[in-house]
Amino acid sequence: MTVANQHDLYREAGELFAPAIARLARAMEYDGEKARDLEQDIHCELFRSFARFEGQCALKTWVYRVAHNVAAEHRLRESRGKTPLALDEIEDLPEPGDAERSAAENHAVARAQRMIRRLPTLDAQVMLLWLEGESGKDIADVTGLSPGSVTTRIHRLKSALASEFETETAPSTAPNQETAR
Repeated sequence: MTVANQHDLYREAGELFAPAIARLARAMEYDGEKARDLEQDIHCELFRSFARFEGQCALKTWVYRVAHNVAAEHRLRESRGKTPLALDEIEDLPEPGDAERSAAENHAVARAQRMIRRLPTLDAQVMLLWLEGESGKDIADVTGLSPGSVTTRIHRLKSALASEFETETAPSTAPNQETAR
């Protein structure tokens, strides 16, 4: 492939998929600075990868596959040498209170991103692609899973995340120690 074609493919990919790449980076990395670094790493690897692109899959599939592979490598590098946090050690963002609807939606998105970050990398990739509106077949092409496995994972992940979301928002039913005496 010529360098000109490589530039053209990268330009096209950037125009079509830059927002999805940014969302992927923010969903996979909590720290804003590291998320920007991850996004830049994805773009760099994407540009390099177009030297190998032969058009045997859709441009979208190629871009998502490269992006998700870079994100998975990033998570692996970040996890080396770190002790994983227990779920009860992770602090939640404050409740939105009386904030406007958009603030509440942003809060819900942030909570969903925190939940997704705690998923194993492959499950996080499946969920993020599903949230991007990709079909089961497209997700299978990107992840290497079978379409049936993708469908099963999506169903399981949606249930687990919904359950966790409900648990986070449910009022505490623990008895007050004062009244329990």
